[in-house]
Amino acid sequence: MITAQRLTKIYGDKPAVDGISFTVEPGRVTGFLGPNGAGKSTTMRMVLGLDRPTSGRVLVNGRRYADYPAPLREVGALLEARALHPGRSARDHLRWLAASNGIPRTRVDEVLGLVGLESVADKRVGKFSLGMGQRLGIAVALLGDPPVVVLDEPVNGLDPEGIRWVRTLARELAAQGRTVFVSSHLMSEMALTADHLVVVGRGRILADCSMTDFIADHATSYVRVASPQRSEVADLLRRQGLDVALHDGELRVQGLDAASVGELVGKNGLLLHELTLVRSSLEDAFMTLTADSVEYSAHSVPTTTTTGIPA
Repeated sequence: MITAQRLTKIYGDKPAVDGISFTVEPGRVTGFLGPNGAGKSTTMRMVLGLDRPTSGRVLVNGRRYADYPAPLREVGALLEARALHPGRSARDHLRWLAASNGIPRTRVDEVLGLVGLESVADKRVGKFSLGMGQRLGIAVALLGDPPVVVLDEPVNGLDPEGIRWVRTLARELAAQGRTVFVSSHLMSEMALTADHLVVVGRGRILADCSMTDFIADHATSYVRVASPQRSEVADLLRRQGLDVALHDGELRVQGLDAASVGELVGKNGLLLHELTLVRSSLEDAFMTLTADSVEYSAHSVPTTTTTGIPA
């Protein structure tokens, strides 16, 4: 597992990571979320020994990453997919990494097949598209068949088939008992991939819990009610002390679950055409939690005249 203990990194007088502690356990996909500037990349770099903590420490299976004689056999990582020598082929890039960590050369062809790059294995990586570079980066992460896998924005540049493949891969690795730590800005995909979430903002932990608990704690939900007797239903529910709002011709009810709303309306002889529990998405929950931690926030675009000058 990955264990961070009061991990801190200060640049100048600004803490990029501010005393965070968390554990990434095996057997599940842990999503690492946070707005830009939250400290995610710095944290991942400290996990891999690329940045030295100002204080605190982070261990991988009880040891510092830098202390492993063959680190690719212990931790596979994708941090910057384009950190490649453009003149090397994909196969040669993997071969020298394998040689440096005592990994059999046969493993190179295995991972090329796993990520779907067999047909371009001898092509110079400088000619690769962004998506191909991502696949090669994932091949590097899997090269040593490691028990711990760290992936930073692994679906960046991938098409829908590639995104689904990464999701399936992450879940399969976790199912094998490996520790899988994934950061992403693509909330819809993270909602389908992660079992557990660590959320950071301005260098501090905002949440460390299961996906289910995170959405329950930070997302809103309501019961959508449609009825030909909308006014009567609204009056009935309000008399029960419920929060009832009218939106686009439907009633949105908070304070009672869908089954109880249906029973209450039915007992009073009123008709229902729809009764649906609506939950906010992971994105909604994330935006709610991190609203005060966003470093840069854009505003709406001003209207312009036909000359392009702001009105």
